[in-house]
Amino acid sequence: MATYHIISILIFLTAVFAYVNDRWIKWPPTIGIMVIALLSSILLAILGNLIPEISSKALLLVSNINFEQVLMKIMLSFLLFAGALHIDANRLKKEFWPVMLMATAGTFISTFLVSVMAYYLFVLFGLQIPYIYCLLFGALISPTDPIAVMGILKQAGIPKTLEMKIAGESLFNDGVGVVVFLTIFEVAVNGTDKFSIGDTAILFLKEAGGGILFGAILGYLAHLLIKSIDNYRVEVLITLTVVMCGYSMADHFHLSGPLAIIIAGIIMGTKGKTEGLSEISRDYLGKFWDLTDEIFNAILFLLIGLEMLIIKVNPTVLLLGGIMIVVVLLARLICVAFPVMFLRIWIKFEKNAILMLTWGGLRGGLSVAMALSIPEAMHRDEFVLITYIIVVFSIIVQGLTIGPLAKKSEA
Repeated sequence: MATYHIISILIFLTAVFAYVNDRWIKWPPTIGIMVIALLSSILLAILGNLIPEISSKALLLVSNINFEQVLMKIMLSFLLFAGALHIDANRLKKEFWPVMLMATAGTFISTFLVSVMAYYLFVLFGLQIPYIYCLLFGALISPTDPIAVMGILKQAGIPKTLEMKIAGESLFNDGVGVVVFLTIFEVAVNGTDKFSIGDTAILFLKEAGGGILFGAILGYLAHLLIKSIDNYRVEVLITLTVVMCGYSMADHFHLSGPLAIIIAGIIMGTKGKTEGLSEISRDYLGKFWDLTDEIFNAILFLLIGLEMLIIKVNPTVLLLGGIMIVVVLLARLICVAFPVMFLRIWIKFEKNAILMLTWGGLRGGLSVAMALSIPEAMHRDEFVLITYIIVVFSIIVQGLTIGPLAKKSEA
């Protein structure tokens, strides 16, 4: 099937599902579209037994889409930049320590906790999966997904300070999580016998630190270019260049593309609010990236729903996935509670901070994409199904209840 035809069908399905959600269901767009796509996938699978032609065509469409490549190489940079533009660096500074501690130490601790519990659960269920692969799973499921988080937080109605903590952490631990995943993946590929703490630490620092530095240079350079002109068409083109070329260059030099784009987006968004942009340019840039964010979000969550068609379902792993929901939430609670209790000595937190930060740590398409990038020999099928179960629960159950939970806890 030609690429253009695939894109056309995806846009058509996204528009139909978005319309149905907006007209009748009225859930947050990302959740509504994913649920409709998920139900459609299940219906297609059932119909496949009666009308094989329908099922085979649907399977052909989904199998022609490389979800990992589409998200990691194309959509991620756009979605991260659009989200980062809304992060005010001055407000982020006030939440710096909670955000950084949860995004870095929290991600490392969660990766370790989830991997250990997953390893012993696999043994308990008779699945012999080496610990290094469980560590890989811990790395891909630990980061909260800014794409899922920020799309849902807009309508959750939680306090702005808490929203900044959740959104800021999800952006940065996304970048950190990808670097951790890729670092562990390299160790898994090369073999643990060649593992060196020093080499691994240098690799991590190069990717993460290099990505942050590259993003800062990129953001300031783009800001200076935009500041020197007053033409919103050219300014939009400059932002597109930052996103597309910046991400590609970071990838080429083995730096963290997500962290580079996040830093560039925060710098350009913050500077653009105070200097360098006319009112009309600010309006057009804002609307362009808001629309891009909404469209890409809708397509992404449609793809998550459609992925159900090609995921191999194993009853034992299905049960494990349900148990892993509790494991991941428990690890999230621990990683949130300790930093909050430690920082409360110097920093004031909202009374419901631990609860909201735990429940608001949604997993999304990024975890699915990383799981799909694992080779089959590393037990990809098991990890993909477990990840999918956790992500679907996270987006539907946590996503739909975080708003009411925030209102209830504030009362």
